[in-house]
Amino acid sequence: MKKKLIIVGGSKGGVGKSIVSTAVIDLLRQRGEKLLVIDSDTSNPDVFKSHHKTLECLTLDLDRKDGWMALLNAAYNTDATVVINSAARNNQAVDNFGSLLMSALSELDRALTTLWVINRQRDSLLLLRQYRQTIKGAMHVVRNLHAGGPTQFELFNGSKLQAEIEAEGGHVIDFPDLADRVADAMTNERLAIAEASASLSFGERIELKRWRSEAADALSAVLY
Repeated sequence: MKKKLIIVGGSKGGVGKSIVSTAVIDLLRQRGEKLLVIDSDTSNPDVFKSHHKTLECLTLDLDRKDGWMALLNAAYNTDATVVINSAARNNQAVDNFGSLLMSALSELDRALTTLWVINRQRDSLLLLRQYRQTIKGAMHVVRNLHAGGPTQFELFNGSKLQAEIEAEGGHVIDFPDLADRVADAMTNERLAIAEASASLSFGERIELKRWRSEAADALSAVLY
């Protein structure tokens, strides 16, 4: 089986890329997978700050060609699963430099999976269309239910874009909402899910346990 390279994207701030990345990392940790975490949000690397004490983590500026070359070197020099939390507004950099990654996948012997996090706004979908022009491989759309119930994603539901992705074998994932007070505590205290599950107060731990299980169920459908 090829090694995995997982990109959590969205190209917009505030859609929930970091919390989805954190849940992906947690699921793979529970499975015992060796991980390399790359946070390309260099201005506010929450995923890096929450995981660097327990996992191998890097921050890379993927708005620059040098950052993409560093990404290729890091993926080449490890047998770990690579999880990339992408920064907002990096769609132009993907256009400019994403072909470097695509041309290297065979030599890296890696299977690429993208989890594209959307909210209910049109630009989430426009940015996904743009991303798909350069980045190929398995591609799944994550409806972040923090933005509303599944039926409220009216611009995506039943769209030509959804049909195209599903025709290519992609899935639509409903990602569960986590109570703000728990999410805020994890961010403020720089906690990964496993550590938060042991250190938060009782009520917050129960909510986190509920969400952790639902997130793992949702992601397991596409992260085999």
